[in-house]
Amino acid sequence: MRIRFLGAAQIVTGSCFVLEVGAARIMVDCGMFQGPRHIRENNYRPFLFPPQSIDYLLLTHAHIDHSGLIPKLVKQGFRGKILATPATIDLCSVMLPDSGYIQEMEVERLNRKNRRAGRPEVEPIYTAEDAKNCLQFFQPVEYEEMVGLTPQVSVRFLDAGHILGSSFLEVYVKEGEEQSKIVFSGDLGNINKPYLNDPALLSEADFLVMESTYGDRLHQENENRLDLLREIIWDTYKRGGNLIIPAFAVERTQDLIYDLNLLVMQKKFPPMKVYIDSPLAVATTEIFRRHMKIFDPETKDLIARGNDPLSMSVLEFTRTTDESVALNKILGGAIIISASGMCEAGRIKHHLKHNLWRPECTVLLVGFQAPGTKGWRLKEGAKMIRIHGEEIAVRAQIKSIEGYSAHADQKALLAWVASMRKTPRRIFLVHGETRSSAVLAELLAKEYGAQVSIPAPGEAVELTPGEVISEERVRKALAALSAKLEEALRTRPAPDRYAGILEKLNELEGLVEKMKKQAG
Repeated sequence: MRIRFLGAAQIVTGSCFVLEVGAARIMVDCGMFQGPRHIRENNYRPFLFPPQSIDYLLLTHAHIDHSGLIPKLVKQGFRGKILATPATIDLCSVMLPDSGYIQEMEVERLNRKNRRAGRPEVEPIYTAEDAKNCLQFFQPVEYEEMVGLTPQVSVRFLDAGHILGSSFLEVYVKEGEEQSKIVFSGDLGNINKPYLNDPALLSEADFLVMESTYGDRLHQENENRLDLLREIIWDTYKRGGNLIIPAFAVERTQDLIYDLNLLVMQKKFPPMKVYIDSPLAVATTEIFRRHMKIFDPETKDLIARGNDPLSMSVLEFTRTTDESVALNKILGGAIIISASGMCEAGRIKHHLKHNLWRPECTVLLVGFQAPGTKGWRLKEGAKMIRIHGEEIAVRAQIKSIEGYSAHADQKALLAWVASMRKTPRRIFLVHGETRSSAVLAELLAKEYGAQVSIPAPGEAVELTPGEVISEERVRKALAALSAKLEEALRTRPAPDRYAGILEKLNELEGLVEKMKKQAG
């Protein structure tokens, strides 16, 4: 059994791992690389394996840094099954086409510049239509359901508590008389999050591939989050302005709705209207409504008592462009929640353009702001922000509330490992910057005696020696496949058929090399 770390290795993006068990290839996540240009360029490079050689793709959750290259994988030949929870599939059905649409728009703008400069035009990684096409390969799996993939491999999805439908994976591998369990954490969530159950506890694992996003730090305490939100809302209301909240469409927007509903229930909310102005956020909220059965007990109890956060009386959803434009005419008394969360794209830029220059208004930042983004510049105290080619003075109050993170912090990550009956044989830290992973690795080794590795991009690690393969068996298999290839060349089938046969030949040649190593 071998694992290859093809993404989220020493960075917090592009999650992708390939588990090889015998002749089977099982991918875990297929995420888009995000961030600076030199990282995003990975999205345009060929996969390090033929997509048609992947038998299964196991998807931990719908965030684009875990799912965003699935349309590219399918576009280039993948025809296996994509297993995910029903909520994850529903979220992907809106998030992946949205991602494709964004790429189309960005490439269209770039090609206008390329044409003017005499440079060749480029194509998007995939289109919205490509994204819709990949959805046919998704297959739903319920939490705790054991699914057999091959005679050797089974998988179980457990609640990771990160976003709606998120999972960590228990993969059971049988090699001869030996059985191993390898666990992929996906992204682990915070405890006590709205709507979501706390991450399920892990009983044991032989090998653990674990995220380390916040491996070097703790979140600020959340106890006063609601009080801070209340103070900011009332202060803006008394000044007669609007409260503009840039927020990610998936989870962060719904978390804000939950908190606003609590203030309404407690009669601590002024006479203001709340507008959700993001097509993706509106679609995501509707998906939340379809999956109330997996909400946590606290949220289910609220709904049972007639206090459904997603249907509170002061809440309105803007679905059309005209409805969004109309919000710009509101001078005060509105809370407008819109994407993107870092103020880089989407309808939020229009709302900032119409409210940033007004001292009676407030902009509330509730998420991580990557360096260089407009949200980051606002948080750092910028006096002017360029929006749609126009310089806008920053006279509105700029506030921020920490504590809305969907990721487990260092304390929670350590507690998750501590809950296991015994320490895994090996722990691989991924989905973290180098410092975050290194700090967490040191703590895991010190406190639990764990053997911890921080894989490099593209690194392959042999987890178990696997089955001993005889030279005679490999030669017979190669001869059989060579005969099939000759037949294919005579009959001239579809081109992807050639690629599949050649891939199997390469795979068996790899087994020959492995056999030689086993022999000493």
